Amino acid sequence: MAGSGMKSLAKDTAIYGLSSIVGRLLNYCLVPLHVYIFTNPAEYGQVNYIQGFTALFFVLLTYGMETGFFRFMNKQDENPLRVYSTSLISLGATSLLFILLCFSFINPISEWMQYTEHKEHITMMSIVVALDAFMVIPFAYLRYQKRPLRFAALKLVFIFSNILFTVLFLVICPWLSKNYPDFILNPFYHQSIGIGYIFLANLISTLIVLLLLIPNTMKHLRFQFDINLLKRILKYSFPLLILGLAGVINQAVAQLTYPFIFDNKEEAFSQLGIYSACIKITVIITMFTQAFRYAYEPFFFSKNKEDGNTKPYADAMKYFIIFALLVFLGVMFYIDIIKHIISENYTVGIFIVPIAMMGEILFGVYFNLSVWYKLTDKTKYGAYFSILGCLIQVVMNIVLVPIYGYVASAWATFVCNLILVIISYIIGQKYYPIKYDIKNILFYFILAIVFYAVAMYPTIDNELLRLTYRTVFLVIFTAIIIKKDLPLTEIPYLNRFFSKKKTK
Repeated sequence: MAGSGMKSLAKDTAIYGLSSIVGRLLNYCLVPLHVYIFTNPAEYGQVNYIQGFTALFFVLLTYGMETGFFRFMNKQDENPLRVYSTSLISLGATSLLFILLCFSFINPISEWMQYTEHKEHITMMSIVVALDAFMVIPFAYLRYQKRPLRFAALKLVFIFSNILFTVLFLVICPWLSKNYPDFILNPFYHQSIGIGYIFLANLISTLIVLLLLIPNTMKHLRFQFDINLLKRILKYSFPLLILGLAGVINQAVAQLTYPFIFDNKEEAFSQLGIYSACIKITVIITMFTQAFRYAYEPFFFSKNKEDGNTKPYADAMKYFIIFALLVFLGVMFYIDIIKHIISENYTVGIFIVPIAMMGEILFGVYFNLSVWYKLTDKTKYGAYFSILGCLIQVVMNIVLVPIYGYVASAWATFVCNLILVIISYIIGQKYYPIKYDIKNILFYFILAIVFYAVAMYPTIDNELLRLTYRTVFLVIFTAIIIKKDLPLTEIPYLNRFFSKKKTK
């Protein structure tokens, strides 16, 4: 891997990945629990419907401030503490206002969402999304200070807490209620709350993280609010709000639209439940991309202070794609095992996984390409691209989902991200040319597709033989990566081993 910068990026990505990958894997263990307890896909569809709106309002409430924060924190003529304090106060004020508005107008909000039966689900998640938005800046400050271990620890606290309270509410309390009806917890547990306990567990866990995060990030902070600085940050960040808004619609378009495009509400939530359960398998790619993103944003802004060398960005793109394709093959080759984590009521949609995973990889490529408009302050292009992607996704879902069902949503994501990658690359080369290793990137994409086809096509009844056959191709793909682009002597820690071996 070229240069110490890339090694630092890889190290930070690995640490951030601890919270993202390990955390999400643990949190993913809740998926089989949810689909086992809520056997009706429509109930699980309702959970994902609320979570889709939570993702949408999270972007609205952060309004691009995270990236704006890193941009201005790394400007030599800015006071970092003033940037931090101003950003924090801004997000705190808007988050508080959001909570007050949601509580004041809960009736019209629930009617518009066609979710009037359980308004408390909406109010709980409104608090969660507001607190999450507020915590964006303190978490970003930890990244700015290069404290990935503290960052990872706090993220893992949320995951473990969420798992603990979910298991308490959905497993332990029902068991106690059935076997020990006079137990002290009984007055506080009501089976009729159902999926509401998923939202309650999330709320409690968010509050715990907030209480732990504040002392870590505000110990020596002097609150300073600079309105002129805020205006400059908002001017930079506003296009990123449009970008993020359209981006989250791209990611959550199914959750946001199904109840509006199906005549039968039960069918809408059922289709959404199956789609959401199967799409969760792609979470491995999603968390790899997120871990990479946590390390990459501070990395490329700090590199921009250097002499204009763009090779680190090209290297980052190549290695991201290589490892993402390796993850894709790993998941698909062992899909026969992985699919058992979801209930039989949901596995009918397992065939959409490869399409969805490729779509997520393309989204990661698109994120890598976004470096050109962020570094040149042409963030308006990011907004244009996201609006285009949003339109493609929404139109394809509205037109095709009523005809073909949830498979149309998977294809919509793939087509949308492919178009965005092509357009962003072409325009980016005009404003901020980066010499990406297109030849090698195409080589790995073609190789992965060929290996996937050859490994998955034969029908092998014996599961052990089938998995062994596919494992051979995974090993070969890994060997090609090591031989061609990732010598073992370049991998952190392993390079020390080989260096010691040579000195002996």
